[in-house]
Amino acid sequence: QVQLVESGGGLVQPGGSLRLSCAAPKVIMRFYVMGWYRQAPGEQRELVAQITSAGNTLYPDSVKGRFTMSRDNAKNTVYLQMNSLKPEDTAVYYCSAGALVNSAPNFWGQGTQVTVSS
Repeated sequence: QVQLVESGGGLVQPGGSLRLSCAAPKVIMRFYVMGWYRQAPGEQRELVAQITSAGNTLYPDSVKGRFTMSRDNAKNTVYLQMNSLKPEDTAVYYCSAGALVNSAPNFWGQGTQVTVSS
């Protein structure tokens, strides 16, 4: 069973920053598109960022310029650096791995809570 293990969530004030981490198996890092999704209460899960094995990234307009996804292949870890956080960024954030960009992920992490509040 594939395990994606997230860490780094928490409570932050508006305008603050957080960095999420996701540890994945080496073979997943090598061949899959890694991503971050989020889901707020009562809302659908939405894509936040994706990164290919070549390091190409994709972001929706809602986070573009504020969030940055990166990968460290030596550590088998992907990161989501979140800056200028807003209350509407509050959600459970999930790490994902999928076969193709913009396709439904094959694997999910357990999720980590991010709360933006003063």
